[in-house]
Amino acid sequence: MRLRLQTDLVTDPTTASAPPAQLGYDELPRLIALMTGDEKHSQSADSTLDVLWVLYDRVLNVAPATADDPDRDRFLLSKGHGPTAYYAVLAAKGFIPIETLHTFGAFDSPLGYHPDRMLIRGVEISSGSLGHGLPIGVGVALGLHAQERRSRIVVLVGDAELEEGSNHEAIALAGRMGLDRLTVVVVDNRSATYGWPGGIAARFELEGWAAAAVDGRDHDALAAALTAEHHGQPNVVVAQVERGA
Repeated sequence: MRLRLQTDLVTDPTTASAPPAQLGYDELPRLIALMTGDEKHSQSADSTLDVLWVLYDRVLNVAPATADDPDRDRFLLSKGHGPTAYYAVLAAKGFIPIETLHTFGAFDSPLGYHPDRMLIRGVEISSGSLGHGLPIGVGVALGLHAQERRSRIVVLVGDAELEEGSNHEAIALAGRMGLDRLTVVVVDNRSATYGWPGGIAARFELEGWAAAAVDGRDHDALAAALTAEHHGQPNVVVAQVERGA
C-alpha cells in the first residue's frame, strides 16, 4: 500500500476530525519513521505496537467522527512515555493528520514526548507519569456505570509500572466491585524489578479478575482475549513480548 500524505486534512486536531487515512498495519513502521528525535523511546513504543493496532482496528468502538460521543469506548495509554506507536496508529486511523507526525517533539507541535489530551483528538488522558492510568481507568469505569453507559474502558500499562502502589489499590478495588467493562492490557517485557509469584495474571486473578496471557505479537490471540466475555469481572490481558522490548 502506498503512503499517501493527507495534505487536505486539518492541521488543528483539537477543532475538527480528519477523515480516515485508510492505512494498514504494514504502514505503521513508515509512519513511526516520520517521527525523529532523541526522545522517541523506540523500544517502549515497539512493545505496544501490535496491541495498539488490534485495539483500534478490531476492538474499540471509537473513530474520528465519534471521538466525542459519550457512548464511545475509552482507551487510556498509561504507558505514555513512548507514544510514537500510539501516534502512528492514531494517524493511520484518521484521528490526526499524517503530516503532523513530522513535527513530533517540536516546540509548537501537538505531538509531545508524552500524549496530551488537550492537543490530540482521540487521546483520553495525558500520561507518561507511570502508575496513573489504571486508577484513572477505575474512576472512568465507575463514572460511566453511574451514567448507565456500557462503554468499554481499556487501559494499557507496562509490567514494571504495576509495581506502583496506586495500581495495587486499583486492582483490588476493580475486582471487588466487579467492573466488567474494564480491561487492562499489560505489555510484559519482563522489565519489572521483583515480579509476582505465579506471574502477572495470577496477581490479578487473586483479586477477582478474569485473566489471559497471550503472545503480544499475535493479532488473532490478542483480539480474542480482548473481546472475551467476563461478566461480573474486570479483565486483564497479559501481552507477552520480547524481553526488554
